[in-house]
Amino acid sequence: MDQAPALKLFPQTAQIASDGHLHIDGLDVIDLAREFGTPLYVYDAETISARCRAYISTEGYRCALSSHYPAPAEVTYAAKAFLCVRIAQLIASEGLGLDVVSGGELYIARQAGFPTARIHLHGNNKSASEMAQALDTGVGRIVVDSAQELAELAHIAATRDVVVPIWLRVSPDIDAHTHTYRKTGLLDSKFGLPLATGDAARAVQAALSSPYLTLRGLHAHIGSQILELEPFCRTVEALLDLAEEMGRHGFSLHEFSPGGGLGVPYVDADPGIEIETYVRSVSHAVVHGCQTRGLPLPRLVLEPGRSIIGPAGVALYTVGVRKEIPGVRTYVSVDGGMADNPRPALYGAQYTALVANKADQRPIETVAIAGKFCESGDILIHRVCLPYLEPGDILAIPVSGAYHLAMSSNYNHAHRPAAVLVRDGQARIILHRETDEDLARRNVALS
Repeated sequence: MDQAPALKLFPQTAQIASDGHLHIDGLDVIDLAREFGTPLYVYDAETISARCRAYISTEGYRCALSSHYPAPAEVTYAAKAFLCVRIAQLIASEGLGLDVVSGGELYIARQAGFPTARIHLHGNNKSASEMAQALDTGVGRIVVDSAQELAELAHIAATRDVVVPIWLRVSPDIDAHTHTYRKTGLLDSKFGLPLATGDAARAVQAALSSPYLTLRGLHAHIGSQILELEPFCRTVEALLDLAEEMGRHGFSLHEFSPGGGLGVPYVDADPGIEIETYVRSVSHAVVHGCQTRGLPLPRLVLEPGRSIIGPAGVALYTVGVRKEIPGVRTYVSVDGGMADNPRPALYGAQYTALVANKADQRPIETVAIAGKFCESGDILIHRVCLPYLEPGDILAIPVSGAYHLAMSSNYNHAHRPAAVLVRDGQARIILHRETDEDLARRNVALS
């Protein structure tokens, strides 16, 4: 079997076998579909590990951070992209930390045995119980998002007589040049303490004056699926300006995170930024920025999510109904859709596909891949050229590892799909498919 050009968006172990079937880590995905059913999400452990190691050194792999940043640095995986117990364990084994944004994500991380000192709690509206849970479990950092939260966290810490290490999330008013819904660093945003209004500077002073808070660093996250380097570098400059200004008030920048947001290609036409290129650019921006301002180099923390897990996942669907409208369009419906992948409906996200049981066949028709849910917007792919599709064919959509299952729903009371992790030629369930009993469990009948 040889790596085919059509597979460049698939996990790095993907191959096309002599029988024309798609294989991942040596496993025929048609066999996986038969064994586990569809929709099925297949995650390739080798791809996850390799992409973790592109950020941080493990077992002899070249470490981009140690090559380009001459001070301590770390990488924390953004759990919001996709989290389950087994993925958390794999991320931990690769030496990464973990960013969580809810009590639920923190609970799953703890179920996985993830070291809590390597967990950071984010979120724009943390509840008192979530902050208390973070303190009680020894979470490494709490990233404070607002002045109100700063005061509330100080109060919770005072009731426990503990001192909490924190970062402040700053909104630098930088356009990430991504979809509007994914922009998180503008002035008009629900996230962070705005630089432009002086809120960020006032929060620094408030944190420094609290006996129950230790301000260790500054943080920003300007968006996701970013395919340019310039916005990241501008973010570094904006936060270092704040650090320099606040240095006059006694603040020392020990830790610094420009967040995550590095995008990945979803279709052949998408540009791509290599992880090493991104790390080099951000590292150089921090080093140059600190030298220019006379600041010592802080501990640099990067927060990738999609760029680690996205390319490692493949969604498998079974083809069902064909609807041909002469001169208009041919719709081919599959057994999943917006309930397991809301991104096309939400963001207009584009995807491509491969017919997994006809992977060596020439494309002969252009079709729309439709989901099975009761929305006209439930179209996974509007135009894709494929071999002739028949009921029972297995459709494989690459780059499905991030923000699919993490954003999935029970719309139309659909069962959320199963997920498997393939490694060393074996497939293991990491998420069970939901059942009717799962759907009914939260229902309460009138007596």
